[in-house]
Amino acid sequence: MSMLEHPETFWNQSPDALIQALRSEPNGLSASEAASRLVQVGPNSLKAREKTTAFGVFLNQFKSPIVLILLFATLISAGLGDWLDALIVLGIVLGSAALSFAQEYNANTATEKLRAQVQIKTTVVRDGQEQQVPAEAIVPGDMVLLSAGSLVPADGIVLEARDLFVNQAVLTGETFPVEKKAGPVEARARLAERTNCVFMGTNVRSGSGRLLVVQTGMETAFGQIAHKLTLRSPETEFERGVRRLGYLLSEIMFVLVIAVFATNVYFKKPVLDSLLFSIALAVGLTPQLLPAIINVNLSKGARAMADAGVIVRRLASIENFGSMDVLCTDKTGTLTEGVVRLDGALGVDGQSSDAVFRCAYLNAHLQTGLANPLDEAIISFASPDIASISKLDEIPYDFVRKRLGVVVQEGDTRQLIVKGALDNVLSVCTQVQGGSAVVPIDDTHHEAIRQRYADWSEQGFRVLGIAVKPVAQQSIYTRDDEHGLTFCGFLLFSDPPKPGVQATIADLADLGVRLKIITGDNRLVAQHTADAVGLEVTGILTGADLDNLHEEALWHAADRANLFAEVDPNQKERIILALKKMGHVVSYMGDGINDAPALHAADVGISVENAVDVAKDAADFVLMQQDLAVLHQGIVQGRTTFANTLKYVFMATSANFGNMFSMAGASLFLSFLPMLPKQILFINFLTDLPEMTIASDNVDPVLVQQPHHWNIAFIRRFMAVFGPLSSVFDYLTFAVLMWVFSANAETFRTGWFVESVLSATLVVFAVRTRLPFRHSRPSRAMLGMTALVTVIVLAVPYTPVADVIGFKALSLPLQVVMVGLALTYFASAEAAKRWFYRRFAM
Repeated sequence: MSMLEHPETFWNQSPDALIQALRSEPNGLSASEAASRLVQVGPNSLKAREKTTAFGVFLNQFKSPIVLILLFATLISAGLGDWLDALIVLGIVLGSAALSFAQEYNANTATEKLRAQVQIKTTVVRDGQEQQVPAEAIVPGDMVLLSAGSLVPADGIVLEARDLFVNQAVLTGETFPVEKKAGPVEARARLAERTNCVFMGTNVRSGSGRLLVVQTGMETAFGQIAHKLTLRSPETEFERGVRRLGYLLSEIMFVLVIAVFATNVYFKKPVLDSLLFSIALAVGLTPQLLPAIINVNLSKGARAMADAGVIVRRLASIENFGSMDVLCTDKTGTLTEGVVRLDGALGVDGQSSDAVFRCAYLNAHLQTGLANPLDEAIISFASPDIASISKLDEIPYDFVRKRLGVVVQEGDTRQLIVKGALDNVLSVCTQVQGGSAVVPIDDTHHEAIRQRYADWSEQGFRVLGIAVKPVAQQSIYTRDDEHGLTFCGFLLFSDPPKPGVQATIADLADLGVRLKIITGDNRLVAQHTADAVGLEVTGILTGADLDNLHEEALWHAADRANLFAEVDPNQKERIILALKKMGHVVSYMGDGINDAPALHAADVGISVENAVDVAKDAADFVLMQQDLAVLHQGIVQGRTTFANTLKYVFMATSANFGNMFSMAGASLFLSFLPMLPKQILFINFLTDLPEMTIASDNVDPVLVQQPHHWNIAFIRRFMAVFGPLSSVFDYLTFAVLMWVFSANAETFRTGWFVESVLSATLVVFAVRTRLPFRHSRPSRAMLGMTALVTVIVLAVPYTPVADVIGFKALSLPLQVVMVGLALTYFASAEAAKRWFYRRFAM
């Protein structure tokens, strides 16, 4: 991709030589040069982004093999001289495609606008200044700054590194993060041995570094193997349900169509007419609008969720959002205000200490790794004079040590200041600050420190430890220098519950969603938070408890417990997978590096706009504000989307499906085809019109009160009841037409056209709700479209269109009888619905 020359084995080159080869500078490219290179090499992505075009969406309407076969058969018909019928069939097919196209194109363009609001950005140095640019705008020669949580945007060499550990399992399969250091390696080094290189698609686990970008897009190591990888996201529960429904309908359609075609040919009916008739039946049996209905529903749901502050990154996850019955989240920012405050810097004796705060301030102010609310709370608490202090080095935070070290110098004195989780800080301390003296730490000190820790934790404070150590002059300091420290005090932080969070938790419970807290905080703080927000604790599991449970025991224990404390990132993932094993649809909400595995594992991953890159990239949804109340609206919207999608399935499998079955049966005993192919397609077109309004239809409150899932057995039972019910009235119509009115072929087809379309149109109002139809108000669009179709159906036999399609004017008594049969069918469907939902529960 790149037009810039660089050595093929760039990892074997010195940084200066590579900077020169790429025509870059130590202070980065200029903005104008970067823009020029972006035009040359193209976007930094694995494939060109497919822009939604009107023509492309229109062509997608003809992907169905059934539609293609129908068009092919129509061309054969035209070739044999039947031009008029061929044009009519073609016109109806194009009309149906135009309907789907209009809905789908508007849905796609709206969705693209929403996705553009959430982009992964990278910190680069351009024009000598740090700035944020989209990852796709990275070019060879760029200087990229990496820190914990960063996604590596491209391949390149590390110019500077401070305890830089990178997770590159996606490329090498290595279980643990790998340390990266500056300096050339052998030209023959394999990918895993290139310790001076970082690669696109990997992420920074801890530390910080400076990257010189060498390769972008398809030139990267990830790009080279991308075509060999299965890059498709895991199938959602909803997608799985749609696929299984498709299999069910396809099997029924295939058997029926082949049988009808073979039987008609056997009885010496014209082969081409029989073929077109069978294919038209297949079109009628196929829920052609389902992809468009799903797309429109999802797009509408995405827009509604965006209005509520939730940006959808993966449309297919919206239904999963509605299906979820377990929500796992950390407490910070969701249950609590998320504005962490420093309540005190205390000495070992529990008294306020300026010296402890000064050490904490230096550590927080001078560290350059991952930004976090605890450091921000320290910095905003006060601003001591540190003009005489200079920073020598930094030992970045990681999730194993759970400590952060900064080395400072004041005059001739050099000191290492360590801040972190209390137990992890105490583990490297051999002394304690006792008043003005430093004394060896003993069991008495440990007991007193832990007692204070327990007391403060029970009050809801998060407690960190501070330790110091004088150090000698050396070129670099590492985690190996963290030993023999002097424990000098505590930092107490608070994050009070959000106002109204109790009501939000109660709302989620009313929606059938169980809340589970998963946090790295100790169990005492976690318990205090749960009590404060009104969450009734049904069980507590700590990280240590999880380590002692084998997988099957964890499944049941995780299901019972709703408070998990002192857990690490891998344990979070285990909890999510255990809950899924118990049959739950699980959502996980997180914003940190340690949340990425759980976000990937969950059915629904939720992050926030200011999350670290790796968390945002793993999420299906991004909240513009960290608030559980926003999730309530998202859940309701997800269930609304699912309910409206299911309405179409019920409509397609009741009157529509019954009509096609009846038509197939009638073709076996009538001396003529019960409907001509163009008439079947015209019926299909008209019955599609009201169904196109489903996305904007109202949903009964009862359907959003509990999570629902695809139930193919339930749909099969629905078809088994309402399909035959429709067929009963169809055959009753046949009997009336043949034996009461002695109808010829044209009159038969016209009478049945009126009855079948009115039946399919009216039954929409029965099957769209479980309630009595008069207690559930449909949308205005559905009412309006139904009225329009009714007028068209009743008028068509008396217009010039009738001659073209093959209909004829009906006598008034026959028209009245057909309308009466349709109304009787609607009343029967309404009665059958009440019996069905009493007998079967979805």
